[in-house]
Amino acid sequence: MPRKLPSLNALKAFEAAARHLSFVRAADELCVTPAAISQQIKLLEDHLGTSLFRRGKTLRLSDAASDMLPLVSEAFDRLEQAVKIAKRESGAFVVSAPPTFASRWLIPRLEDFNSRSPGIELRLLATRRLVDFGTEDVDAAIRFGKGSYPGLRTDRLTEERIVPVASPRLAATIGNVSDLAACALLEDERHTSNGAFPDWKTWLASIGWNAGSELKIRRFGDSGLTIQAAVAGMGVALAWLSLVEEDLKSGRLVKLPEGSMPSELGYHLVMPENRAHSEKAGLFRAWLLEQAGQDKMDG
Repeated sequence: MPRKLPSLNALKAFEAAARHLSFVRAADELCVTPAAISQQIKLLEDHLGTSLFRRGKTLRLSDAASDMLPLVSEAFDRLEQAVKIAKRESGAFVVSAPPTFASRWLIPRLEDFNSRSPGIELRLLATRRLVDFGTEDVDAAIRFGKGSYPGLRTDRLTEERIVPVASPRLAATIGNVSDLAACALLEDERHTSNGAFPDWKTWLASIGWNAGSELKIRRFGDSGLTIQAAVAGMGVALAWLSLVEEDLKSGRLVKLPEGSMPSELGYHLVMPENRAHSEKAGLFRAWLLEQAGQDKMDG
């Protein structure tokens, strides 16, 4: 049966005017004139056979309008949500990820995803901030932490360990912990300052070395820069294992035999439940978990 509804423009004019209790502010929102709003309201009142506003010094809603407003507003909200879903299904699949994880772990693997799913345009947003799924057009995100993300579907990707790494040439000069402590020691001050990562004194103490004040510490403000400095031979770095796996496989870095340190932190794939059931989300999630599983087997 065809729906017997008034014009969509009339309903939009009513919803805006009723929400603002002003034809002028409704006109500003909809980019029309107040006279156009008044005309649309009159058409709607004629269609319904009842008045919607009580006009005077201030604009007030009639009983019928008060009953209508929440339902009409909800209907427009749902229409907007439907349009966003349709755009998302036809557009790119947007993934937010921390810059270092994106450049050192995700990007080296993306060609494999593109070859398997050529019909999906994957757009990578590299940012440290936590995106707001409610207001931003982002479909999924990679987050680093303990894995507690209420309201989001969460899959753990990495079981992290903190490992000491150095360039092959520098590693060849390190025969024991004393040699290691005498090297330039590279430190990511952003991670050490927020407690997510031990500083070199703490790490050396964990393997039984009582470090004094003679340590040569070189600090960086980003884990990617710290790792790149280690690749360049500037010193020994403490790094998350997942971020140096490609460097270890290629031989750009060597993992020193001194003890690695387990961590309860790790990288996680998160996405809202209402976006997790799309075909794109399913394909990307399955592929990402496969890649993470291969790393665990290789480790």
